[in-house]
Amino acid sequence: MRMTVRVAIAGASGYAGGELARLLLAHPEVEIGALTASSNAGQSLGSVHSHLLPLGDRVLDDTTPETLAGHDAVILALPHGHSAALAASLPERTVIIDCGADFRLERATDWAEFYDTPYAGSWPYGLPELPLAGGGSQRLHLQGATRIAVPGCYPTGISLALAPALRAGLVEPTDVVVVAASGTSGAGRSLKPHLLASEVMGSMSPYGVGGVHRHTPEIAQNLARAAGAEVTVSFTPTLAPMPRGILATSTARVRPGVTEGGGSVGIPGGVCRGALRPSPPPGSLAPDQRCRRSQFGDPPGRPRPAGRPRRRRLRGRQPDQGHRRCGDPVPQPRPRPAGNRWPAARGRGPVIARPAQGAPDPHVPDPHEPDPMSPIR
Repeated sequence: MRMTVRVAIAGASGYAGGELARLLLAHPEVEIGALTASSNAGQSLGSVHSHLLPLGDRVLDDTTPETLAGHDAVILALPHGHSAALAASLPERTVIIDCGADFRLERATDWAEFYDTPYAGSWPYGLPELPLAGGGSQRLHLQGATRIAVPGCYPTGISLALAPALRAGLVEPTDVVVVAASGTSGAGRSLKPHLLASEVMGSMSPYGVGGVHRHTPEIAQNLARAAGAEVTVSFTPTLAPMPRGILATSTARVRPGVTEGGGSVGIPGGVCRGALRPSPPPGSLAPDQRCRRSQFGDPPGRPRPAGRPRRRRLRGRQPDQGHRRCGDPVPQPRPRPAGNRWPAARGRGPVIARPAQGAPDPHVPDPHEPDPMSPIR
């Protein structure tokens, strides 16, 4: 028997709350419970999110502990600093997922430097794919947790891009530079003059430069957990003329001794293998470095066991270029047969009758014969 989880969304009228409702509608084991808002309380959800047709008639309630009580899980999509007090009033057995920044940072000094509300502590960080320096990933710390802090937008993309190389020891942790572009919806749904279309369209503008952006300590915290040491981050966000999305350009210096195969002194060669290897010219790799799946089907240098059918030949790049990893020549597609390409025997169309070589074409009129359609005979 399939169990259903009843979920409430606090802040359903915002961009994050609307996206949560859209995702939960597609989940077969989720029942959407209370939908709350602050300034939009009393309105229908369809008046603020017209694309959520199945929930368009639902009325937004006030965001109170009484409204959110009795649910299996509560997702808080509230502004920074508003989640701590509300979460403290909910039962411990209720799973609370906070999309704000209230519980992301592990050090109180970082919170006091970038936020103006009291530090409320830290919850398990909700980025299961984040690799950790001691082995494993953040997923182990989320098993059985009833309080989860959702990562920020910029830290998610930047951490997933740089953390694998930092854990493998391929790059220096002391000189990480990130320039990222974000859409206007990242600033929320409230009206702001600098987010008007006339101000944004046609230009890109940096903001929060000089290490004062609130996501800077969160980015450094995630990368330090992957590297096992303190990480220095230079982060410059920019506002792009687009509604949503992030493009993060994350760079770091390669450590001395790192080879093109991905290994270095004290680092296994198989870790992040190929991460720093450029595309080689055809035939330049040694046989033991060639890819396991050749364009000719079987791995190079390995005999095919008796009784096993030969693998299907793969089509790829042009023969003069070779395979993009191993350099093996790529066979050309088989040439098409000459003549009629659409025979009626295959059900692909009628057979077009063609005159024999030297015979007159019945479809071409003879200039010596009178035109039967002409009124003058």
